[in-house]
Amino acid sequence: MIEIVHEDGELLAVNKPAGLLVHRSAIAADETDFLIERVQKHLGTSAFLIHRLDRATSGVTLLAKSREIAAELGRQFMARGVIKRYLAVVRGWPAADGVIDYPLPDVRERSPRKAAVTRWRTLATTTVPIALGKYPEQRYALVEALPETGRYRQIRKHLHHVSHHIVGDTSHGRGDHNRLWRMHFGVHRLLLHAWRLQLTHPVSGAQLQLEAPPDAVWVGVLERFGWHDALVGASAASC
Repeated sequence: MIEIVHEDGELLAVNKPAGLLVHRSAIAADETDFLIERVQKHLGTSAFLIHRLDRATSGVTLLAKSREIAAELGRQFMARGVIKRYLAVVRGWPAADGVIDYPLPDVRERSPRKAAVTRWRTLATTTVPIALGKYPEQRYALVEALPETGRYRQIRKHLHHVSHHIVGDTSHGRGDHNRLWRMHFGVHRLLLHAWRLQLTHPVSGAQLQLEAPPDAVWVGVLERFGWHDALVGASAASC
């Protein structure tokens, strides 16, 4: 099964679970469950991915029901006509808002770096009274990240670059903080969620705002730290 966020004659948007690959990959040859195949089973026909999320990232994923619509949406993404909003829990307390302008390589780390820009704003913060290293307590924040480009693992790498690593990121994060969250809060995954997509419908021209509700792990984190109201406020502000 897959959670449907939006469906019409041309488009389908789903809420991808964390841990699910969007399509077959040589690096996960033993896997048998993929988002694209779940969607095609739902539709009973082909579907075309418009963008991709990392396996570890949850949230809204957009697909087209025809090659023509896929091409039109691809052009909209390339022209930066789609607004993408992500939620992340990060180490430390970032500034109220800011921009990370730091070129990134593609999948191969040695490939040429390309322009990459991510805006962010801090929605809420907390202090956890647990000692780690030389600090008797730890600071964490809920942030909204808006990538203006679409480089490989852009948000994860950018937040690493400014030392506000995403909790649960085993590639670009902090292992000591990841262990703290596993041991004390039972969180064993990346806390990065593709929350909203705002785009123009390729046929009707209507403005669409597609939202993938946070899953049970996210809801638990929001409740634990009293962040639910901050998310509601952010939701209202971005409408």
